[in-house]
Amino acid sequence: MYPKTMRIRLRVKEVAEAKGVSMTKLHIKSEVSYNTIRRIFREPYVEITTTTLARLAEALGVSSHDLIEDAPDAIPAPSTE
Repeated sequence: MYPKTMRIRLRVKEVAEAKGVSMTKLHIKSEVSYNTIRRIFREPYVEITTTTLARLAEALGVSSHDLIEDAPDAIPAPSTE
């Protein structure tokens, strides 16, 4: 079981930049809305569907595993009090 502070961080921006793929080009290739891609680039901890993740991975020519990483303690867990 993951600790309560475990978060998944999206690496879409880093991978896209390393491959020279702009947000616009990624939007066109992946058929993911431009606003969603912009949100992912600005906030890598945003929740997305596995379908979106798969589309982005395919458009970038990488595995979906290459677009995510565990980021423990990156964001404090919400208070349960």
